[in-house]
Amino acid sequence: MSKKNIIIRSYLTLTTSVIVISIVCVLLTQLLKTLTKHFQELIFHNAGNVSIVLYIFLPTIGITAIYFLRKHIFKNRKNKGITEIYKSLGDRKDHLPFFKTPSHYINGFLTVIFGGSTGIEVSTVVATAAVGNTVFKKNEGPKKYKTEFICAGVTAGVAILFASPLAGLLFALEVIARKISAALVWSCLIAAAISWGWLHYFISPDFFSFTVNDWAWKAIPFYLFLSLIGGSLSVYFTFIVIKIKQQFSQIQNNFVRVNLGALAVGILIFFFPVLYGDSYHGLKHIVSDTIQSKELVIGLGFLVFLVILKPLAASLTLGAGGDGGVFAPSIVAGAFLGLLFAYCSNTYLGTSLDLFNFVLAGAAATLSASIFAPFTTIVLVCNLAPDGIELLIPIALCCFMSKYFAQLLLPYNVYTYDFYMASKATK
Repeated sequence: MSKKNIIIRSYLTLTTSVIVISIVCVLLTQLLKTLTKHFQELIFHNAGNVSIVLYIFLPTIGITAIYFLRKHIFKNRKNKGITEIYKSLGDRKDHLPFFKTPSHYINGFLTVIFGGSTGIEVSTVVATAAVGNTVFKKNEGPKKYKTEFICAGVTAGVAILFASPLAGLLFALEVIARKISAALVWSCLIAAAISWGWLHYFISPDFFSFTVNDWAWKAIPFYLFLSLIGGSLSVYFTFIVIKIKQQFSQIQNNFVRVNLGALAVGILIFFFPVLYGDSYHGLKHIVSDTIQSKELVIGLGFLVFLVILKPLAASLTLGAGGDGGVFAPSIVAGAFLGLLFAYCSNTYLGTSLDLFNFVLAGAAATLSASIFAPFTTIVLVCNLAPDGIELLIPIALCCFMSKYFAQLLLPYNVYTYDFYMASKATK
């Protein structure tokens, strides 16, 4: 067989496998997204109608269930998030076992619906990556496409979560693969195209329903200053996630570890119900009411606490054994930061900054600095509002400045901490 025919056959095998992976991951992600949103709101509202004291104990139910599932079903094998994908990609013989798909899928679902203050994004990323890795192991064709298969699954998962195929593609390339090749881009494009087809017929509503107002060049200094604060917020988040997980890992008694973290999260939710689950619903509610009334609908001090406590609640959730990552907490804390920054500037400095524009800019700055992925974040945040692309320039400035400022303060994030420490130890 000629070299040309071998290449064609190899690409046909790659294409067929990627199509299968993408379809499976699209369906899995859509189901998880729909079920999580439904049950999170159902449990939250029903518990609140009965007694808000129940908020204290709900995270314990979810994280305790995860503990018993891990012990009796998943044989005490722990989930370590995106770090697992990096280890698998770094060693061709190291694979993501198939159990990672149901494990992250179920654990992410249970964590969020019972109030664990994270989101299903990282759970989805690892679960879909495991689908790609499983197809790679069973594929009888070329054995060189491990990264391509994993990234195809991740592309489809992130695309459905945020209703943005381009964000899914960029996340797979920028955060997961961290390299570019013809076969890799081809795989991600196929996954993005299949995701687009699904989203075209099963339209997902915009995250925010508000339209973006015109922004002025004179506001650029404020956007840049916000990006520095957003970068600092992401560093604070990274630091406390790592430190709390380290401290909780030293607690030998599983009952104490699970309940200490879960009850702490529950107490925070009791005083600040917005912290429940991924907090997307609470964020939309506060932003919507504030913009419509043109007045801050919650106290200024309350808003400050939300900015500080969302990362803390997420860190405690992860430390106690919940499943999730920094995506949702970074978006939520950053959006509240942007609202706080614009409101204080208008109130105390006499400016006329558009509150909603700065909500998006704050979310962009914090998320970009948390995951070290400005290109992904630009597309993702611009897609949160119907015409978010109008803010492309200020959002891009916030994303790049916050990312590099955060790296200057802390050369690693939650995902790269283990690898940074390992490389530092070998020097």
